[in-house]
Amino acid sequence: MSNSTKYIFVTGGVTSSLGKGIISASLAKLLQARGYSTTIQKLDPYINIDPGTLNPYEHGECFVTDDGAETDLDLGHYERFLNVPTSQANNVTTGRIYQSVIDKERRGEFLGKTVQVIPHITNEIKERIQILGKKGTYDIVITEIGGTVGDIESLPYVEAVRQMKWEFEDDCIVIHLTLVPYLAAAGELKTKPTQHSVKQLLELGVQPDILCCRTEYELDLNLRRKIAKFCNVNMNAVIEARDADTIYEVPLLMQAEELDKIVLEKLSLSAKTSPELTQWKEFLSRLKNPQSETTIGLIGKYVELKDSYKSISESLIHAGATNNVKVNVRWIHSDKITANNLEEEMNGLNGILVAPGFGSRGISGKIEAVKYARENKIPFLGICLGMQCAVIEFGRNVLGMTEAHTTEIIEDCKFPVIDMMQEQKNISNLGGTMRLGAYKCQLTPGSNISTAYNTDLISERHRHRYEFNDKYLEQYEENGMKATGKNPESGLVEVVEIPNHPWFVGAQFHPEYKSTVANPHPLFVAFVKAAMNNK
Repeated sequence: MSNSTKYIFVTGGVTSSLGKGIISASLAKLLQARGYSTTIQKLDPYINIDPGTLNPYEHGECFVTDDGAETDLDLGHYERFLNVPTSQANNVTTGRIYQSVIDKERRGEFLGKTVQVIPHITNEIKERIQILGKKGTYDIVITEIGGTVGDIESLPYVEAVRQMKWEFEDDCIVIHLTLVPYLAAAGELKTKPTQHSVKQLLELGVQPDILCCRTEYELDLNLRRKIAKFCNVNMNAVIEARDADTIYEVPLLMQAEELDKIVLEKLSLSAKTSPELTQWKEFLSRLKNPQSETTIGLIGKYVELKDSYKSISESLIHAGATNNVKVNVRWIHSDKITANNLEEEMNGLNGILVAPGFGSRGISGKIEAVKYARENKIPFLGICLGMQCAVIEFGRNVLGMTEAHTTEIIEDCKFPVIDMMQEQKNISNLGGTMRLGAYKCQLTPGSNISTAYNTDLISERHRHRYEFNDKYLEQYEENGMKATGKNPESGLVEVVEIPNHPWFVGAQFHPEYKSTVANPHPLFVAFVKAAMNNK
């Protein structure tokens, strides 16, 4: 059976966190550069419907797409590498699969049959894998399977891959990412974990076509031969995936290993053109040879787990390269900031970014950081809760409303300058009260934000529940904090600025979700530039 779309599956073995997402994104980048329209999806084996209710400590950042899907952070890598927006269809969890099958069963669609993992769950998985392919917009769909081969929860996914390889034999390949660890005591690389991992995959009926071997040292010819022989793959299909200084080098390393070429051969596709990657190489060159340095403090409550702010730190990298500057991020725990140690914690910062988040923990530290940035004229960017903290701080310390707060933290506070919109108050299901996905925003001409974007109408992604309370808008504007961005339909305040400050912007949306290598986000570019100018 032939199929116009080709499918590539990326599985992981030996250990988690080997970088399946980066390998998938790098391969997609190379195939895209060769003229093939490519997309990537992530299948996550956990039972949550999506990562929206997961604690960042559990799963890192929750990435949001234009269509309002709360997804795995790997989708951020896909967008940053490919510069193509993802959607609801690019991230599927076991929870969503089971929910869909159970809904069908309740509607009587299985005509009274016993509903089982095979065929019902596996059919649903195969359907989800093919949704992107059936749209006809993609030549190649890369599917990254979360977890590690051998995990109980990923068995139905591996079985679905086995069936698809059998159904579309010429149009499906499997890339298995494994680890070749270095044993210091023996002074050598060990291939046994890779052999075991492939054996485990074989027991499930799947023969990998290509092996990507994560390693700290070079895989010499003998090792490659050994892996090829015992894992049943061609010699040229044993790919060395060495540790890189930056994730953005990985596409070039994979190109040097000819990963894209081997993939095209296995899928019987022509090599079309050879990938130029000119813009990519220029970006890397600026990233590696900055002309100066600047230090930005990232104030958040999950800073010990940097994956919680993955898109923000990557956006700062993109903006740094655009400005030919190395951005040193100082991760500052908002829990630890108090009025007493503020000077010490903020010392030496050229810019201050107050990160998003939910809940009360660390909020007083964030408010102190905003106060410091405002009073000391340090360039400031507040994102989502960071913008709300700027509003609270201004209310308390400039407008004299010492009890100003957000009703998210104190429901009956005296001055609810941040509050939930009326129509959302009666929704009980947590996910239902969120403003999620892309919304338009009208900017005030001449403001810092419209200068950054160089336009007056933008669209940005949201993930929040509480809003600036319009009741206080006039009071704020009369005293020096302006609303320079509003939703054109609802009139909700999206952006606040302090014009008599060198650069002070709070945005209710999440600009970090849209920054890519090809299109660094203008708001981050402007913020980093302001930080550079603040020596």
